[in-house]
Amino acid sequence: MKENIREKGPKKLKSLLFTRIIQIIAAITLAALLIIIGYILVKGLPGITWEFLSEDPSAMGREGGIFSIIVGTLYVTVLAVLIAMPISVGAAVYFNEYASGKKTVAAIRFFTEVLAGIPSIIFGLFGFAFFVVFLGLGWSCLSGGLTLTIMILPTIIRTTEEALKTVPMAYREGSLALGATRWQTIVKVVLPCCRGGILTGLILGLGRAIGETAAVMLTVGGSLNMPVSVMDSARTMALHLYNLASEGISEEKTYATAALLIIVILIINTAANNIGKRPFKGGRHKKILLQGAKDE
Repeated sequence: MKENIREKGPKKLKSLLFTRIIQIIAAITLAALLIIIGYILVKGLPGITWEFLSEDPSAMGREGGIFSIIVGTLYVTVLAVLIAMPISVGAAVYFNEYASGKKTVAAIRFFTEVLAGIPSIIFGLFGFAFFVVFLGLGWSCLSGGLTLTIMILPTIIRTTEEALKTVPMAYREGSLALGATRWQTIVKVVLPCCRGGILTGLILGLGRAIGETAAVMLTVGGSLNMPVSVMDSARTMALHLYNLASEGISEEKTYATAALLIIVILIINTAANNIGKRPFKGGRHKKILLQGAKDE
């Protein structure tokens, strides 16, 4: 008995030591994040005024606001998400519902993960060579949106796959037993049950698209004018921030743009986090199953 107590002493000490080390590392990481965000917000929040949000930039961004930049950001990012949504959800449904366990799916998943790790500048070069030059779309919101679509596909596909896995197999079996086809089961039972997870993936993809700089720098163009259509050149907030900071145009506008971009990304990530934490409500999903069966 005494020998067991002696053995537990050093083990307990090691466990406590590693716990403290992990806590210190986590505290340092959190402190660095808070310092960076706090510094930018303190410097940038005073510059976020109504005039800054409602006026177009002038003098290369030294004066005026960023209204046309906000519109350009919405054009590019929303276009990217709208194009990526059906492709990514369809791919995730195929991987999880139709081709589960096949070797080809494992290979596709591997290349999808590789695609997620490619630097954004590579996507930008591909978008410039293929969309801007080869397809003749030019520097436009459409070229930037298509490039960002390729970038955010792995994020949305993976998130949607994980959401599909949370739906109990009993719901699929019950729907099939009631006479529904596999496609009807997916559309009327499976997808409604995991729409929260799918929405989370779309929001995360939107957040990544908003923060990209290198990919849009080579495809969108960088015009300060208000974009009227998807074929017009524009400038996103991340690209505008890069230009202001790298060229030293205006420190006040740089910090104001950075603060606004951080606030937008924090809102997007918070929304995705809250949606992802919603508990699985079996009662609601059973109603969906019964309703889907009645529709048949």
